[in-house]
Amino acid sequence: MGFQQGLSGLNAASKSLDVIGHNVANANTVGFKSGRAEFAEMVASAIGSADGLNAGIGVDVAAVSQQFGQGSLTITGNNLDVAINGAGFFTLTLPDGTPAYTRSGNFKLDKDGNMITNDAARVMGYPVDPATGLRTGAEPVGMVFPTSAPIPAKQTGTITAAFNLDARAPDAAGNPAAQPPVPATPRTTYGTSINVYDSQGVAKPVNLYFQKTATANTWAVYDRLDDPGATPPVQAMPIGQITFDNDGKITGPAAPAPATGFALPLTIDPTPPNPNGLPAYTVQLKLDGVTQFGTRFAVSSLSQDGYTVGELAGIDIESNGMLMTRYSNGVTRSEGQLALSRIRNAQGLAAVGSNNWVATHASGPAVVGTASDGNFGALRSGALEDSNVDLTAELVNMMTAQRTYQANAQTVKTQDQVMSTLVNLR
Repeated sequence: MGFQQGLSGLNAASKSLDVIGHNVANANTVGFKSGRAEFAEMVASAIGSADGLNAGIGVDVAAVSQQFGQGSLTITGNNLDVAINGAGFFTLTLPDGTPAYTRSGNFKLDKDGNMITNDAARVMGYPVDPATGLRTGAEPVGMVFPTSAPIPAKQTGTITAAFNLDARAPDAAGNPAAQPPVPATPRTTYGTSINVYDSQGVAKPVNLYFQKTATANTWAVYDRLDDPGATPPVQAMPIGQITFDNDGKITGPAAPAPATGFALPLTIDPTPPNPNGLPAYTVQLKLDGVTQFGTRFAVSSLSQDGYTVGELAGIDIESNGMLMTRYSNGVTRSEGQLALSRIRNAQGLAAVGSNNWVATHASGPAVVGTASDGNFGALRSGALEDSNVDLTAELVNMMTAQRTYQANAQTVKTQDQVMSTLVNLR
């Protein structure tokens, strides 16, 4: 008589209950993946034995496999929450320097501006050029944001304008001898203004005025008004001209090399007073969007690329993993892109707690990329991936495991009764 089969069944059922209990306990854990106890038959037989009479010696827990099925997504509205819809993993570096992976996207910023998980693991991503939004490195690095100091000011280099000059406008000088007389057109009739910034972030308004000349399809550009009250009186000179063809499309001035399109250089003196003696600087006025049609003067777009210093005001995560930062000076720019990892054999990952896994020989090396690269999954910002535990199924599995435990206990009890009968034979 043997108790091996019943004991192995009790152990297997107990392990199954452990796995089910672990699943139930993590039913609300973000990014948790449920486990499943998998069993295997145990057989002891002599080599070469073929009598087919071996009854086996019980059951063994062959593996506790993790089920990497997709969990549902819950909208949280938190800007630093992000969920993966697909097969990828967020790429981490644990505090001890070990590479790790997670599906839990409830990220935070520490006091130094590092993007971290709840257990202080660094969130990895690719560095990005804020001006172009393009990656500047091939290897993921820890994502960090300027929380301790403002971003520096940027001197204006380009003003981009789009507006329409009225093709019906007469020569601004007027013609008092005409019948009826044509009055002069004030320079302020066609004008606009925008603030530009010097290298220290000090704003200076730039005024732009446009006057129709006696030459057809030609407008003079001024950056100031006449000053008749000065001694002697000052008459402003044009800084350039804009020309158009008969279809109202701009034909000049040609932009200086290496720029393309149509542009005028503007010389900007730092706003007085100028206690630090900053030198004058040149700004290119891009005019590609300027037209001359028979409708009223209207500015449709006027922007410039400079800004003053700014404090970090917020972070947004886009669907491709791009980390967009917002600053108090109105600037929005990209600071990095989240790195995602694809594991060839996710079942081979080793769980190390805190919703993290590490690669093993069985899992194979991770392939690192981004959400925009291919089969890494899509990202949903302001959302988290729920646990994929099915509570209904787990409760049914729990009842099944309980009955299995009771049945195996019954086989041990029966074996004990049979053994007692043998011992008590007279």
